[in-house]
Amino acid sequence: MDDPILTIEEREAINSGRWFGSLSPSLRHDILRCAFVKRFKDGDLIAARGDPPEQWIACAKGAVRVSSTAVSGKQVTLTYVEPGIWFGDVAMFDGDRRTHDAYAHGDTTILCVARADFQKILAAHVELYEALMRLQARRIRTLFGLVEDLNTLPLRARLAKQLIHLARSYGVPNLADGSQMRIGLHLAQEELAQLLGASRQRVNQELKTMEREEAIRVEPAGLVILDRATLMRISEADE
Repeated sequence: MDDPILTIEEREAINSGRWFGSLSPSLRHDILRCAFVKRFKDGDLIAARGDPPEQWIACAKGAVRVSSTAVSGKQVTLTYVEPGIWFGDVAMFDGDRRTHDAYAHGDTTILCVARADFQKILAAHVELYEALMRLQARRIRTLFGLVEDLNTLPLRARLAKQLIHLARSYGVPNLADGSQMRIGLHLAQEELAQLLGASRQRVNQELKTMEREEAIRVEPAGLVILDRATLMRISEADE
């Protein structure tokens, strides 16, 4: 599945990433110069919990599902890494083994930088330290926001916020109606429920309610956002 060259679309996804795009041209050049490409089919294991930190990774196509396995054996999805997002840098710094599993969700392409090359880039570009600190700060803010939402917002509001996020990251305009947005990342209701820390049955009920309110449409191929403004109002509710 390896192919040494990114497609035009994959390279655009990497370069258009907000964090990567904020780096200097010389730093971006050095990162891409030593990076190598790996391609995976849906469900393929990209990295396993307990693996040594050998690579810094960016998603260039598809999505990377980050998950953990409970004592009962149930697999729980924590997040999906979208194209343009880099991850695995924490393990590059502390040297500890990876704490979660990473799987391809759909046909997925990743860009990898070996740890030795990562260290060389850090030595040559001091700006990367500050850039990675900004990246970690953004992740911490996001994490605190998720914890706050989990403890203060009802499932209905959290689901609406998750759908808005998915539409922002994976939205594809509906050709038949430009005001509608299809979520390109296909998630089963069980997978969506895992992201929200809720049961599939409760998420299904909330989706049906939102569909009756004409905020979304549930289709076999995935979810379609019909009225983003309505979703925004739901996401801001605290009761």
